[in-house]
Amino acid sequence: MGGEWTQVAFSKLCDITRGASPRPINDWFADVGIPWVKISDANSAQSRYITKTGQYIKPEGRKKSVEVRPGDLILSNSATPGIPKFMGINACIHDGWLLLRNLRNLDKQFAYYLLLHERPKLVAQGNGSVFTNLKTEILKNHLVQLPPISEQRAIAHILGTLDDKIELNRRRNQTLEAMARALFKDWFVDFGPVRAKMEGREPYLPADLWQRFPDRLDDEGKPEAWEMQPLSELLTIIGGGTPKTSAAEYWGGDIPWFSVVDTPPASDVFVVATEKNITAQGLAGSSARLIPKGTTIISARGTVGNLAIAGCDMTFNQSCYGLRGTDSAGDYFVYLTAQQMVDQLKSMAHGSVFSTITRQTFEAIQRPISPPAVLAAFERLVTGSFDSILSSAEESRTLAHLRDTLLPKLISGELRIADAERFLETRS
Repeated sequence: MGGEWTQVAFSKLCDITRGASPRPINDWFADVGIPWVKISDANSAQSRYITKTGQYIKPEGRKKSVEVRPGDLILSNSATPGIPKFMGINACIHDGWLLLRNLRNLDKQFAYYLLLHERPKLVAQGNGSVFTNLKTEILKNHLVQLPPISEQRAIAHILGTLDDKIELNRRRNQTLEAMARALFKDWFVDFGPVRAKMEGREPYLPADLWQRFPDRLDDEGKPEAWEMQPLSELLTIIGGGTPKTSAAEYWGGDIPWFSVVDTPPASDVFVVATEKNITAQGLAGSSARLIPKGTTIISARGTVGNLAIAGCDMTFNQSCYGLRGTDSAGDYFVYLTAQQMVDQLKSMAHGSVFSTITRQTFEAIQRPISPPAVLAAFERLVTGSFDSILSSAEESRTLAHLRDTLLPKLISGELRIADAERFLETRS
């Protein structure tokens, strides 16, 4: 496969339309209506597609905005510019987006990867005192090297296959995490087995496990004989730290150092790599603490309530806590307990973002704690699911690294299709 690559301006390849916002925008927000695509929706979407939005506008707002359909390709032009996304739903986009339609001699899937590759060059041409703005004319006038359409499709197929596998892993992890969360809620929040016994329903757990649950709720509404305890009694709370940034010998080592930017997608649960690493000297010369694989990390200041499980031994900054279970509380029970605590804090804050989590927070929140045998049984039941999630997260990291390695080589023509296919065959 091959052919002449041509240099062409983006304006020759598609029609480019800037989004629009009804004004004043706050008057157009609604609880239900037309999905309203913000830049934050692109940042939160962990795939190539935007399938949900955080806000809606009134239906009549579509006349004052720009409508998009499933399959449309859009590109952010402000705040965090240069992010391409496909639409998975009907929606409206504000003026922070560019819409690319009526593609000419340009495969749509290839266009997505081409925009990813060209993003640094596009952003470098932007302007703005607070946020970089990517004006429509910048994209229209931007020159790219374009292979023949058949080669575009082959390149998009190779890269898309890797992204499809990452997306499949994410959906699988989402299902596994939801199943574990549902089991936790049934046992430790709704007290499902106890209520089933009280109502005379048939057992839905193995007999040896069913008998470990009490037959009734006590006067406090918790399972009989379960003790009410503050979370501080259930958890060992570990503080973090940051090595001195001016000490070069403290950074660039092989110890992962977690900060909030390393929070994985909720479905992936585990953090398997961090943006920054520190050295053994950095660990020894700061208040940072090394935590073992399986420790829950929760962000406590700034961006509050983000959760992750350490996928390997690592450390973390002072804006987070590490949480380890005491006695019979296993790693995954601790993670799901912290998740439920965050949900409780959000409800206590009436939907607003709570400002901080302190050690006193763990003392103030109480919950009924089951006997050790129930905790141990729960951990056994969910461990397989979490092990699978970790395995998929690690595989996705490898696939993403492979995609990011191949993308610039394929888009620039440095690596040809046949060579890339042979390379992938050796990795499979």
